[in-house]
Amino acid sequence: MSKLPENKRFIDISDYGRPLARALVRSLLNTPISSIQLTYTFFAAGIIAIGCILKQQFALAALFLVVKNILDAADGEMARQKNHPSYTGRYLDSIFDFIINLGICSALYVITDASLLLALLAFLGLQFQCAICNYYYVIQRNRVNGETTSRILEFKQPVAFPYEKQSVVNTLHIVFMTLYGPLDFLVLQLDKKAVRIKEFPKWFLSLSSSLMLGFQLALMAILLLFHLADGILPFFAFYSLWGLVVIFVRKAFVQND
Repeated sequence: MSKLPENKRFIDISDYGRPLARALVRSLLNTPISSIQLTYTFFAAGIIAIGCILKQQFALAALFLVVKNILDAADGEMARQKNHPSYTGRYLDSIFDFIINLGICSALYVITDASLLLALLAFLGLQFQCAICNYYYVIQRNRVNGETTSRILEFKQPVAFPYEKQSVVNTLHIVFMTLYGPLDFLVLQLDKKAVRIKEFPKWFLSLSSSLMLGFQLALMAILLLFHLADGILPFFAFYSLWGLVVIFVRKAFVQND
């Protein structure tokens, strides 16, 4: 299953792990394993990758970054296959991504000669790009009757599903908004009129997927495999400018008819 109806799907270059994620979910579908447990598993893979970076075992770090991306796709796939969406899983997913991204940038800061400012800029760049792509993707999902546990504006606490605790959802929502609210608000200010778009063309969504975390992790994995760890923080500090280019493309070429 997908977050979008079949006729609305596009080429997502960040979602290269989806085929393996689907195969994994098919093998686990009739087991007691839940989507939330897969979320914890992808978090563990990300933490292992950070540990490998600190030990400068770059090939293993690259492997676990890819594994993390596959498991990250699998948890949502499992929730949709079992028709068991949850705000708990949605917020945990994003909170764990934040921690892993911060951990990766911190580990690279420790093992390279990069400045603390450069590490901070790289981390903010990663988060900024994901916020832009997620903004457009969530708008599209809401426009075409796709998956709706993610919302264009997350400021209001959602009503928990019957099988999850409202208190847990409320707590995770507060943490989520603390971590993501400022950048989400910035993206909204940069492109307010995007919320009026009836439907984004597939080519634009494919372009914006170059900002998504899965693609960023693939780039990191490639740089690590070639022992170019010193270049990762500078690259992502400046790659964030690509997000502004995507916003410009939206404003210039994607408008309501």
